[in-house]
Order: sequence, then structure tokens, then C-alpha cells
Amino acid sequence: MEIVHLLRAVTVDLGRHSARFAQHNGMHPTDVRALIVLMDAYRAGTETTAGQLGAALALNSAGTTALVDRLERAGHVRRVRDQRDRRKVTIEVDERAITLGRQHFGPLIDRAVALLHRYDERERAAIRDFLTGVREAAAQEDD
Repeated sequence: MEIVHLLRAVTVDLGRHSARFAQHNGMHPTDVRALIVLMDAYRAGTETTAGQLGAALALNSAGTTALVDRLERAGHVRRVRDQRDRRKVTIEVDERAITLGRQHFGPLIDRAVALLHRYDERERAAIRDFLTGVREAAAQEDD
């Protein structure tokens, strides 16, 4: 249980770190979560529609529209019409938002990467497997 409690504490600490970023940049915590979803998609080379973003954040259509409008007004995202199907609109994270995130989260990420270098590949695989399993467990809905 010690590791489970430590993971909970890490989650709380990372949440506070994210909340400081949101507060410092006049954002709602959901805005930060949305930018993370969009940046993950950007890194993976996948497109994200408003519907997909809303589903990832468990928001209804109206909430998703308000979120995207707010992020677009702030210059963090842009709506992009598909060239082949003009009805399809994707949400792209703006480079300025990536830079802003890198400024705040970069030092923490650098420290985490340096910490991971202390482990060999077999140990990193075990850490990866554990964290993937925790994510899968958290994604399961309780009855």
C-alpha cells in the first residue's frame, strides 16, 4: 500500500503544479487538461475534433464549445477545417501554448527524465508497466 499512497501523493502534487500553471495564466484547470489532450495528440500526429476532445474530458457539447471558444480567444488553440471534408473541423494547439507549457512544465519534465536515467531499461519497463496498469485501472468504471 505504501506505493499506492505515494502514487496518490504524486497525483496531488502534480495537480497542484498544474493548478499553479492555470492560475498564473488565467486559465481554468479544465483548460489545462484540454491542452494536455491536444498536445498528446499533436505529439502522436493525430487530429482531434471537438467531439473527441469533449469525450476525453467528459464534457457535453455545450461545455466543449465554451472550452474551445475560451482557448481560441486566448490564442492557445485554433479551429482548422479539413481540406477534403469542409464539414470536419479539428482543434489544433497553437505553438504559443506549447511554448508556454514548456516554460512552466519543462523543468519538472527535465527532472523526471533525469530521474528515469537512474534506472536500467528493465526497471523502466517495470515502471512503464505499473503506470500503464494504474491508468487502465483508473479508466475502468465502477459499478
